Amino acid sequence: MKTLLSKGQFRLFLIVGLPLAFAGSILAVFWFMVSPVSASFFTTPTPVQDYTWSYVEIAKPAKTAAIVPTGTALDEPAFMDEELATPSAIDTVTPMPTETESPGEMVMEVLENTPAPVYVAPTQPAYAADAPSYAYAGSKYILVDISDQHMYVYDGDTLTYSFVASTGINNATAVGNFAVQSKIPNAYGATWNIWMPNWLGIYWAGGLENGIHALPILPSGATLWEGYLGRPVSYGCVVLGSYESSLLYHWAEIGTTVEIQW
Repeated sequence: MKTLLSKGQFRLFLIVGLPLAFAGSILAVFWFMVSPVSASFFTTPTPVQDYTWSYVEIAKPAKTAAIVPTGTALDEPAFMDEELATPSAIDTVTPMPTETESPGEMVMEVLENTPAPVYVAPTQPAYAADAPSYAYAGSKYILVDISDQHMYVYDGDTLTYSFVASTGINNATAVGNFAVQSKIPNAYGATWNIWMPNWLGIYWAGGLENGIHALPILPSGATLWEGYLGRPVSYGCVVLGSYESSLLYHWAEIGTTVEIQW
């Protein structure tokens, strides 16, 4: 019988075929090692939680009656038979005086912290030429210049303060040498129902006192004459700004000399 392959062909198969088969085996082993399929053979599988389902019958909740606390029964409200008192009529407000009125009708009565207004009949002021003498040995001195509506405050020869001021309309502010004779934190002007903070009384006009004070406060809380400092607006007093009057009030002493001039 003839052999299927000659010796030369068999040698050629051994020389070429065996290396190719070996190389193929190597590639197959390498692919198997890097393939995800092979990883599943060497990795312990992660256990998967089994979810079991079942039907459960839940009992319907029973209704419980609400417990209402017992208490004392409320009495039926009684109705008042009395009629409400009719409010009394408010007195007519007297208007503020105008600049055409005489100084005698604009003198301010000063009452310390008196809440109710008191009517004062107009009188012609009888200005004291000079204030009563006080035993004051200090060096403080206040000068009010009506012509330029200004106040100059001295301690000895040193000018301590210089304030814009307002004096009385129609020459209602007296001229002369006076002194601080009273100090009231918040004086009440009964004639016109106004409050005058930082009151320094300086002279008497008849039975009423004129002084130095801050811009007056109306019952509504508004500030009277705001924006008019530096021109005559008052009823005889010397008016300063709120801050300036506070400085002067705490600086001045009873007996401090006050000179008012043209």
